[in-house]
Amino acid sequence: MARLLPLLVIAVWIFIWYRNRKGASARPRRTAAAAAPARLSKEAAALGLLPQDRQDTKRLLRDPQIDGAREAAERGAWEPAAEAMTAIGKDWERRTALVISLARAAADEDAWLTAWEAARPGDPGAAAVRARSTVFLAWQLRGARTADRTSAEQFEGFHRVLLRAREDIARAIELAPEDPSPHVSDLWAGLGLGYPHAYMHELWAEITDRAPHHYEAHYSALQYWCGKWHGSAELARDFADKAASGAPAGTLLPALRLVAHFEHLDRPFNGKHYRTPEAMAMVDTLLADLPAVRPDHPRLPEARHLLAFFLVKQKRHAEALEQFRLVDGCVGSLPWSYFEDPAEKYCDYRERAVQGAR
Repeated sequence: MARLLPLLVIAVWIFIWYRNRKGASARPRRTAAAAAPARLSKEAAALGLLPQDRQDTKRLLRDPQIDGAREAAERGAWEPAAEAMTAIGKDWERRTALVISLARAAADEDAWLTAWEAARPGDPGAAAVRARSTVFLAWQLRGARTADRTSAEQFEGFHRVLLRAREDIARAIELAPEDPSPHVSDLWAGLGLGYPHAYMHELWAEITDRAPHHYEAHYSALQYWCGKWHGSAELARDFADKAASGAPAGTLLPALRLVAHFEHLDRPFNGKHYRTPEAMAMVDTLLADLPAVRPDHPRLPEARHLLAFFLVKQKRHAEALEQFRLVDGCVGSLPWSYFEDPAEKYCDYRERAVQGAR
């Protein structure tokens, strides 16, 4: 199916999106009452947990293969990225994670990617990275402020670059028709351009034909269906429920229920929202899925972070501490990334687990 909609249709949807999203946030920042800076207690130190200043708020996990390719790219060398693409092959979950990591680097400086494209014209890996990096560039131009604090010039650049990204996405799809990664990039273009629901359903069919249980794709689509973008709490929760209920063990898709729940709480610190029978069941279902998840799944740490947060809210401190010990040091994840100081909030909740588990 052709990936480019007529520009006139896109322009109309840009107008509708801008009108309807006025006041909406690209990434809502959850805040709470001021608290004392988190300190490392003797009990936490005895467990080998790291202090607040050693928590990496930009990284979700340490992955030698993905990190090595990105670090080489940041030094200007494209060859390790190309080699990693070849090594990962059709492992779509990890390929998409690699594309995202490399694309973030390219959005900041793309000389290495341009050299890769020149050395290997038509390389599908380079094309996938280019497509996603253009999407990232567009979001950088927009900024993370609410729509009413974003200038007309920022919106113009945002939409103009997203339209260009769609051309890059179409090329990446043409070069690697079976790879879902460019389609996942299209989900984020659609978030900004306001794709119609009907078109999003068509795009989703393209993705699930290639990778029916792709976690990164599901997470991205869930954002589209959230109330802060182009859906509602009901649509987001329905999407998460359908994905989780039909998934085989080890896909992490039960984590989507926790994401949808968290995304639609006006008072995210109110513990009663996490102690309902429904919320308890969400957590138990995800805990039961974890033993079947491959250890190198790129989004496994985020599932553990979400579980740790929910488990503290449910006063299941020993179970929460088990999750905290498995992810300590890298906190660039939900739910912490939605707070003003992710490392402080993480350490605050971790300390609650440490003390509650005693």
